[in-house]
Amino acid sequence: MFKNLRNSVLFKIGVLVLLTLLLCIPLAEIGSLINERGGSRREAAEELGQTYAGPQTLVAPLLIVPYTERWSEEQRNSAGNVTGTVGKTKSLTHMVFPETLRIEGTMAPQQRYRGIFNVLFYTFNAGMEGRFAVFDPASIPRSETGSTIEAGTPYLALGVSDLRGLDGSPALTLAGERLRFMQRVPGLGKKDAWLAGGIHAPLAGGALKAWSAREALPFTLKLGLVGQETLSIAPIADDTTAHITSPWAAPSFGGRFLASERSVTPQGFDAHWRVSSLVSAAREQVRSGVGGPQGNALETFDVTLAEPLNVYAMSTRAVKYGGLFVGLVLMAGFMFELFRKLRLHPVQYGLVGLSIALFFLLLLALSEKLLFWQAYSVAATASVSLLAVYFSSVLGGWRRGASFAAFVALLYGALYGLLASESNALLLGALLVFGMLAVLMLATRKVDWYALSNATTGQLDTRTP
Repeated sequence: MFKNLRNSVLFKIGVLVLLTLLLCIPLAEIGSLINERGGSRREAAEELGQTYAGPQTLVAPLLIVPYTERWSEEQRNSAGNVTGTVGKTKSLTHMVFPETLRIEGTMAPQQRYRGIFNVLFYTFNAGMEGRFAVFDPASIPRSETGSTIEAGTPYLALGVSDLRGLDGSPALTLAGERLRFMQRVPGLGKKDAWLAGGIHAPLAGGALKAWSAREALPFTLKLGLVGQETLSIAPIADDTTAHITSPWAAPSFGGRFLASERSVTPQGFDAHWRVSSLVSAAREQVRSGVGGPQGNALETFDVTLAEPLNVYAMSTRAVKYGGLFVGLVLMAGFMFELFRKLRLHPVQYGLVGLSIALFFLLLLALSEKLLFWQAYSVAATASVSLLAVYFSSVLGGWRRGASFAAFVALLYGALYGLLASESNALLLGALLVFGMLAVLMLATRKVDWYALSNATTGQLDTRTP
């Protein structure tokens, strides 16, 4: 009776189901390895960010006006009578934001390596021009009643989240005067910590004269900035416009404000932003010290040079279909066994399933050295060739082995289609499963499974001593 059970169709199906579940164990281990390698790449990116430059947040030029507020307070005795007055002062800063700001820039991608991992960086070469409106120091708000304001020499400040990314010294011209940047200026307190982390240019010469004469201050600024993957710009002007181009064909636009116009082609991208201070809280955030030199809490518009094919994300998506692939390949082997009246041992099924599982490991290893499509082609070709040779012997003929290998090659082709079409992956995956099930049902719609099982059992019993 045990021999009859062992050779029955239902028993063989149960063994294949159990084997498929067992093969999910190495697939899960390969998935864990992919996550580990992806984590190692993220660590490499963080190390490069610490030693070279990280993602950049740019706060375009604004004027910082240091001032002293003076007032008098009455002194009273224990009876509440006024005995005199005492003068008090405190030093503060006031921010003046540009009226207009126009940014024209290009992002040139570059790759850097940490071990076997490559990390994407960019060089942002920008030209900025804008204008500060006429400013009256008397408009500075007072915190004390009856106080007077004594304004000092203003500074032009440029906020950069990681100063190590500055590519040379920015060239600044304000009201026709060439100004020189320095890293630190006196008079900035803890509240202005993010300003202390930027660069500053004290007004001098013609710029200071124009400021003192209550004139508008036009400015131009040329800037080179290196960053890692993402560039964020805070729109602090009354009217901020930006035009950024790059030869990188896989951008990702994000932040609080998306590009109003954008064009992405295989030759790169071209994007425009137009942001009004009426719809942005960036000014208030800068005044209150939100974000800081390393903070990304500011309302910004962002552009990221994303990887078109992240090999670890693609490998993770691929291995998620591993259980389905193993099941489909074992099902195909079972159909050959059933209709060709052959005998395949569970060990043979196990070896075939392991070869499918190892395809995903081979894909991961090769994708770290080759382009993803090249790694996929090599891994799939190796797997299909191995199965063709193996099944030519197991199924008793090269035609059968070739037809089985062609079925596996079709599955690999379908999987690559799923991976390449990320937006339609779910639809294509559902259609693949439905199609395979439909083919199986149509091919076996006239099969008498009871008769086939009895015939198989009888045949197998006659071959058993």
